Amino acid sequence: MLELSTVQQISIWILPMLFAITVHEASHAWVAARCGDTTAKALGRLSINPIKHIDLIGTILVPIVILVLSHFNFAFGWAKPVPINPNLFKNRNRDEILVAVAGPLSNFLMALSWTGIAKLAIISHPEHSVIALFFLLSAKAGIIINLVLGFLNILPIPPLDGGRIVAALLPYRWSIKYQKLESYGFLILLALMFTGILATILNPLINATLGLLQYLIN
Repeated sequence: MLELSTVQQISIWILPMLFAITVHEASHAWVAARCGDTTAKALGRLSINPIKHIDLIGTILVPIVILVLSHFNFAFGWAKPVPINPNLFKNRNRDEILVAVAGPLSNFLMALSWTGIAKLAIISHPEHSVIALFFLLSAKAGIIINLVLGFLNILPIPPLDGGRIVAALLPYRWSIKYQKLESYGFLILLALMFTGILATILNPLINATLGLLQYLIN
């Protein structure tokens, strides 16, 4: 079994993590601009340059700590939220949903892209090529990260994307009340994580999708 140092493991996971988080936020900005809100675009957030989106704690410190504690089997993080002004949308409810969906959808598409890279790496005989092995391990990391972020973000908990979708679908009065949960969103996630409920929800979804992607590689 291949043994990698902590530094080697981080070097394998860092680029997939940055891409997953950066493209997620850039996708929100791109769809918002298409829907009439150019706020994020004007601030330079319609970019895949990680520097535009990095949050020191959420993009760097938290992912590294989680990676090390999970022995490089799991990771998640976040970037600076893309500023959205729904008052500029052409169709507010519809466009709020489209902007929210864009982030998780980008993660699922990236997971599929990393699956293609994994296939190419396998064809290139990673057992004989250090470069092919690096891309294979990075692809596996990219698949995991993007599936975690994709499924995590569609949970109906404000301020996650799933929460924003629910808020846009609810009648106005109920939507306002529902959005007040946003102040407790992080605490709710922590509670779900430490009680094991989050894993119970996410693991079946991630494992089922991994099985499908594995089928595409074979």
